Amino acid sequence: MILWLVTPLVLYSQDDIQYALESTAILLEPDRRIDTFGTTSFEFHLITEPMDSVGETRVREGQLHAERPTIIKPEAYSEFAYEGFGEQAEAFSQWLHENASDLSVLRYGFNFRKDGVREDLVNEPFEPVRDRVLARARQTSNPLSAVIHGVDDAWEICLLKFTVDMIGKSQGINVFDFKRRGLL
Repeated sequence: MILWLVTPLVLYSQDDIQYALESTAILLEPDRRIDTFGTTSFEFHLITEPMDSVGETRVREGQLHAERPTIIKPEAYSEFAYEGFGEQAEAFSQWLHENASDLSVLRYGFNFRKDGVREDLVNEPFEPVRDRVLARARQTSNPLSAVIHGVDDAWEICLLKFTVDMIGKSQGINVFDFKRRGLL
């Protein structure tokens, strides 16, 4: 299986994706989470080591915008169609309709957008570059700043892994906010 991502010119194999996911590390996590009722804009610093050169480090910086989460309410389940599933679909549809009140879910929709990406290739080994980027990010005290160590060739996969991690860490707070306002 091959995944198209961002541009039709970039193809990632399953092995590329798996390697990028396993190799991604969040070196500095944002203090803030995805806002429940607004758009959140993270500032990312993604540090990678080019595979074909020694003693060089690539730093990509930009913004990652996360759209506000939405709720799928039980009434939305009535719109599901089960074409080609036979008689069991009717029984499942009935069960879903009867139990839907317990099935409101928070949906992030994966509406993430990156922009303002800048890229610098530094003629220095990884460790000193990493240390400088971390120090600079900490010095700015931006609660939405993240420093990520990733894979150079599949750097966008590393960025997507960061977004999935942030969804996981934000979900509890977002659910609490929705419940507090009586929306869930």
